Amino acid sequence: MTMLIVFGGLPGTGKTTIARQIAARRSALYLRIDAIEQAIRQSGVLAADVGPAGYVVANALASSNLMNGLTVVADCVNPVRESREGWRATAARAQVRMVEIEIVCSDPIEHRRRVETRREDIDALILPTWQDVLERHYVPWEEPHVVIDTAVLTPDEAIAVIELHINA
Repeated sequence: MTMLIVFGGLPGTGKTTIARQIAARRSALYLRIDAIEQAIRQSGVLAADVGPAGYVVANALASSNLMNGLTVVADCVNPVRESREGWRATAARAQVRMVEIEIVCSDPIEHRRRVETRREDIDALILPTWQDVLERHYVPWEEPHVVIDTAVLTPDEAIAVIELHINA
């Protein structure tokens, strides 16, 4: 069944690790906002602050692929109501089910360790510092969604819980 699976959460919570594995298990199209935004920056078309451009591009790519019958996994911070509404509108246009998943790390010491030891995996991407993460504008989710706490679940356990929600 074609669906849109959207991961959100602050940097360093484990979103990418989990989203990549879900995409691979489902042979889904994987859209990572960090990669899209970095490509936009490198194109030189926009200033360093790409604003909502990465999300707009990702929603367009998701829509095209959903219409072609592919499941799409989106990996993004998804920090504000507008970005979340954009994903919902994309799923509605394609007439597919959407599963929203917020990845959190409730242990601030572990979260900080992850942020500070991350390795760049996108050319020229400047990773956020712990202070950047603390100061990030992030609006709490009001909409129904799945919350996964990677401070208490291993990636494999988190994936198992997510799969239960996806298959529900």
